Amino acid sequence: MKIDRREFIKASAALGGGLSLEFSFPLAAMAARGLPATEVNAWVVIHPDDRVVVRIARSEMGQGTYTALAQLVAEELDCDWARVSSEFASPNEHIRRKRIWGSMSTGGSQGVRSSQDYVRRAGAAARVMLVNAAAARWGVPAADCTVERGLISHGPSRRSLRYGEVAAEAAKLEPPKAVTLRDPKDWKIAGKSMKRFDIPDKVMGKPVFGVDVVLPGMLHASIAQCPVFGGKLKSVDSASAEKMRGVKKVVRETDFVAVVADNWWRADQALQKLRIEWDEGGNGNASTESIMAMLREGLADPKLPSAKRLGDADAALATAVKVVEAEYFSPYINHATMEPQTCTAWLKPEGFLEVWTSTQNAEASMATAAETAGLPLEKVEVHKMMLGGGFGRRGAPQDFVRQGVLIAKSMPGTPVKMMWSRAEDMQHGYYRPASVVRMKAGLDAQGTVTAMRVGIACPSILAILRPEGIDKGIDFSAVRTLNDMPYAIPNQQVDYAMRNGHVPVGFWRAPGLQNAYYRECFIDELAVAAGKDPLEYRLAMLKPGDKNRLVLEAVAKAANWGAPLAPGVHRGIAVSDGFGSYTAMVAEVSVSATGELKAHRLVLAIDSGHVVNPDTCRAQAEGNIAFMLGATLYQENNVKNGRMVESNFHEFRLLGISQMPKVETVLVPTGGFWGGHGEPGALCVAPALCNAIFAATGKRIRSLPLKYHDLRRA
Repeated sequence: MKIDRREFIKASAALGGGLSLEFSFPLAAMAARGLPATEVNAWVVIHPDDRVVVRIARSEMGQGTYTALAQLVAEELDCDWARVSSEFASPNEHIRRKRIWGSMSTGGSQGVRSSQDYVRRAGAAARVMLVNAAAARWGVPAADCTVERGLISHGPSRRSLRYGEVAAEAAKLEPPKAVTLRDPKDWKIAGKSMKRFDIPDKVMGKPVFGVDVVLPGMLHASIAQCPVFGGKLKSVDSASAEKMRGVKKVVRETDFVAVVADNWWRADQALQKLRIEWDEGGNGNASTESIMAMLREGLADPKLPSAKRLGDADAALATAVKVVEAEYFSPYINHATMEPQTCTAWLKPEGFLEVWTSTQNAEASMATAAETAGLPLEKVEVHKMMLGGGFGRRGAPQDFVRQGVLIAKSMPGTPVKMMWSRAEDMQHGYYRPASVVRMKAGLDAQGTVTAMRVGIACPSILAILRPEGIDKGIDFSAVRTLNDMPYAIPNQQVDYAMRNGHVPVGFWRAPGLQNAYYRECFIDELAVAAGKDPLEYRLAMLKPGDKNRLVLEAVAKAANWGAPLAPGVHRGIAVSDGFGSYTAMVAEVSVSATGELKAHRLVLAIDSGHVVNPDTCRAQAEGNIAFMLGATLYQENNVKNGRMVESNFHEFRLLGISQMPKVETVLVPTGGFWGGHGEPGALCVAPALCNAIFAATGKRIRSLPLKYHDLRRA
């Protein structure tokens, strides 16, 4: 069912608790409106007029999953794409039906690639059931029937039936035990640039995001958390705040204080009047400098666990003709989603909890809500809203969902929408880890790399979010791209120093992508030391047929590598695989006499095996580039007195429209595997840009962001 903001608000006022039907129980909602529809299987709902609704278990945060997954189902269903729409699957129903929709988590560029097989099979199974139902009605073999765009035909008798006419009969049949999927070369819906379902409504402001939720009698909450991570509440004087207009309650919890009022502005204004005393937990003296010292101390540890050992790196370095060494650094960075963290919760008198939130992981949100409320999962419903940015932040909902439910528990029977202020969001995230990396490589007389030794020091994401994923002291997300280099280097050693400070870290878009920056800039350093062209130097270390080599060759061709450029314009190149895909990028930049950088053109080649929606994939590439240019040029989060310094976008600058370069995306899918698009396009941005800056200025950029570097030619 489609619903815009105005309809949502009207329905809220009119229906009250029945509002949940709009989002989670479409069959009941349809029946209530006299619009019978049939669930053929968990993924496919068909109306009598042949409209097809595809249920989507993953979250939509602008990456196009809401449409791409529907394309895959519709391809195998063989229906009329013009009559297809999507809706989010209900997490509550998902639990009741023994996790029938598979994973509801959206991250790691997994939305399409890790669910493509079973959603395609769901579409194919529904098609078989529909054909079998028509054949049974006619009393003919199903093998004699054909289907095209939702019309089932029996050639010998010249009879036909529409999907909507046989859906109810099909739903009663046993699903087929095995189905045959279409060869991608025969795709008619998948693999095509179909218009996304969400964009027209977003242009009109119709979709309901977490911040848009309105419920009857709803109150609003603004919260304050200890400014020093890990701190606790000691005391709060709320006398002044409680006298302010519209204030209903001050909620005190162990690690936050919230003010509930009749609108959010009043709640937040009252929050500023609270006199709060925090227990900083011994971390009040931490700073960016002390964290840097901790990381460098980690690199000095002689007994670090190794993420990779190949050959004898130390022995090869000792006999190398030339040794090149470098230290690189990148800072903490906040996700900075345009929609701050928000959660609306309603603990109803009958003991049922409803939650509306923007989440990348509906099951985790549901589990957090149930645990916080002390209810079984069956008594909790999480309504997945459209996301105003995710980038990994909303894959860890345990803080904002927990807070929203705790506030609602203190006011049973009343829906409360909790929303963080921008400062609260900026200063209480799960940040991209700060890291320091030291690299040392040995070259022979021909400039060939004979050995490379790498030391990585950074906090562990898994230690906070998935400790069971740490293997022998190694967090795979901290060492990726460095411990699995595609380059043919006979002697390698990669060590990891896990140094966990008090700043919480999390999965920031393309976790570990800073390692691509380190590796590819250092490879450029080695090419210069060897006196070789950066592209040819890389190609010489990649085997024929290696997909990294293929995308390098594709991007070099598209960018016309080696051809003359306009005066003052210089190129840089990088290659990196990740999240199931292979990418390479060429950046073209100029640097003025005063050190002003201008990125003119970025060319990205990507091999994701298969492409479901080419237009969406190109859009993802452009979004990745805009996102990473901002991070490369400006963004960081610093620690002083145990707390984050930056509080809003005046201190955390975003990329301006005038700074966006021309972007060309070359899709080179080779088939045979499924890669992602939500994150891989970000991998090569920083190294390609910094390598181009070196070509323009002769200056190596070994730390980010670029705003601290004097880029005037040496």
